[in-house]
Amino acid sequence: MPMHLSGDLTMGTLLEHYPGARRALFSAFHIGGCQSCSYELTDTLASVCEKNEIDMNDALICLSKSQAHDMEMLISPCELNELLASNQEFIFLDTRTREEFEATSIRSSELMTQERQTEIFADKNQDQKIILIDHQGRNVLDHCAWFRGHGLKNTLGVDGGIDRYAREVDTSIPRYRLELD
Repeated sequence: MPMHLSGDLTMGTLLEHYPGARRALFSAFHIGGCQSCSYELTDTLASVCEKNEIDMNDALICLSKSQAHDMEMLISPCELNELLASNQEFIFLDTRTREEFEATSIRSSELMTQERQTEIFADKNQDQKIILIDHQGRNVLDHCAWFRGHGLKNTLGVDGGIDRYAREVDTSIPRYRLELD
């Protein structure tokens, strides 16, 4: 459940709960795209708006609309499970790295490679249902937007990724954490 939007939220908290906020703020106000309009994760939304001379209400409206749009592109892990159990035909692509995919994956998913993406884009079957999954749902909205931008409007992403699916639906799927340098 998304938290209430307010100017008191830090950018870190905002981006954690509203993954599309970065894209929305950049698209609407050119916030966060370069050094002159960048922000720290500890900055509040109010301070970022003030620094960039953006009306707070305009920013909140933009973020609310963006979140509503993003939610339309997501399915829950339970909805994915129902889809997997049905006889409905769809393409199920895992957008994680090959190493992550080989370590753990959901049955019937296939690794999204450049070749597979090119094949799907060339097919031009705009009605084909495509489900995308990543690790924790942090990148899946960007991937969905990319597919939809290429005319594949029936593309959806799994909210929370394989990690949430493993917690809520199939606990036999190993969970993992990426160690970053």
